Amino acid sequence: MTEISVMVFAAGLGRRMGALTQDRPKPLVEVCGLPLIDHTLALLDGIDKTHVVINSHYKHEMLEAHLAGMSVKISPELPDVLETGGGLKAALPILKTNPVITLNSDAIWVGPNPLRELIDHWDSSRMDGLLLCIPSAQKYGHKGAGDFSIDAKGALCRQGALVYSGTQIIKTDLLDQIDDKVFSLNRLWDIMLKKKTLFGMSYSGLWCDVGTPEGIIEAENMILKKTLND
Repeated sequence: MTEISVMVFAAGLGRRMGALTQDRPKPLVEVCGLPLIDHTLALLDGIDKTHVVINSHYKHEMLEAHLAGMSVKISPELPDVLETGGGLKAALPILKTNPVITLNSDAIWVGPNPLRELIDHWDSSRMDGLLLCIPSAQKYGHKGAGDFSIDAKGALCRQGALVYSGTQIIKTDLLDQIDDKVFSLNRLWDIMLKKKTLFGMSYSGLWCDVGTPEGIIEAENMILKKTLND
């Protein structure tokens, strides 16, 4: 693979966490005694990357203090949060590679490294985006419906039982077609869907969406179950 940088989305307000985010940003909420952002950064061990960029907004000073001394760059979103698409576009001068890996900071994974699985399946000759999706039997903490289905050639289709994990490899060229400052990456995916260059793959392990206090419990139970079974 060509050089690739990593963008970690960590600028959310964390409102669904209730009291847990009154005194800290969501990436510093702990699962099994370790902040969510540290679980996320552990996935980068052994991954060949050019830069690691983390965006920040809510209680950004606390997150930036926690990350001080680490080999990461900060992309502050002030005064307004830019959503995923706007956040990625704003960070491009720091990321400096195309494609990039993006991932959310509020997920816990049990199993093979999801970034390694994405990298091993990436095909730049036919893909503008490759989204890592979770089959319904392998997800925890996520209460909503699915997001996508994958056809026989690996192309993504809207609607289906697969849940988007928040992790992907994506080319950034098409961001030039979106003039807005604040927007969701769904806008970029729609462009790729029309081009038939948006692909997906299913993760082989377990995944937990840690967006609520209940999600913390589910993540810790998922980790404990895996530990007992090993």
